[in-house]
Amino acid sequence: HPPRASEMRVLVAEDDPVIALGLVERLRTLGHEAVGPVSDGEQAVELAQEALPDVYLFDIEMPNLDGLGAAARLAEQGLRRPVVVITGVDDPSLVERSIASGVSAYLAKPINSRELKAAIEVNKAKAGGLVIIDTQTGEILALANWPTYNPNARNKVTRDRMRNRALTDVFEPGSTLKPFTIA
Repeated sequence: HPPRASEMRVLVAEDDPVIALGLVERLRTLGHEAVGPVSDGEQAVELAQEALPDVYLFDIEMPNLDGLGAAARLAEQGLRRPVVVITGVDDPSLVERSIASGVSAYLAKPINSRELKAAIEVNKAKAGGLVIIDTQTGEILALANWPTYNPNARNKVTRDRMRNRALTDVFEPGSTLKPFTIA
């Protein structure tokens, strides 16, 4: 079937077959295509190389290679995608490890459909910008853009790509905060 405009291809890696099938069904109900499921990180890496999904939905604790290890391996191979991790383990160090690994969303089991939908849909963005401002002084503390801009990579430079959109675009689609912070 032809994909709908909002449909995303989500690779599911979960070692519990009941939870895996439940995740696949929830993704379908939410309008996304589930790729898999697979039951370990090694299988997830292999399937990601073949299927090229839009998002990875990985259990952290899996045999052979855990979800964070699978995501890291795929990133090393040039297959970095937004990663949503799920876990039934209540361990603060897993949250820290997930953040350090660049995970987009962290969900604790049991997962409800609203959380899953939000975690998947937040990753539709093709680009993003971040400005961190000291609220007391107004000082700009940090700026970040994704995809990043490398001034030394001159092979694809265009005037439009050289703009720091976080600073130059006063209004952006869906933004209600920026006009007030600039004023």
